[in-house]
Amino acid sequence: MPLVALLALAVYFVGEMIQDKFGLLGVAAVGFLTVGVKTKNTACLSIGTVALVILGQSAVG
Repeated sequence: MPLVALLALAVYFVGEMIQDKFGLLGVAAVGFLTVGVKTKNTACLSIGTVALVILGQSAVG
């Protein structure tokens, strides 16, 4: 049980880090990416990947 709580805490902090860096759109992109991987849905996977790449390039440049 402590492992589950630790994992949930880690997921929360990663989500907060993504939201701080990329905003709400970054959280939505990670959500699409996660759903796409879990359900093997290429449309969701592609949307999440493209959104993260665009956000990553706009953050760097």
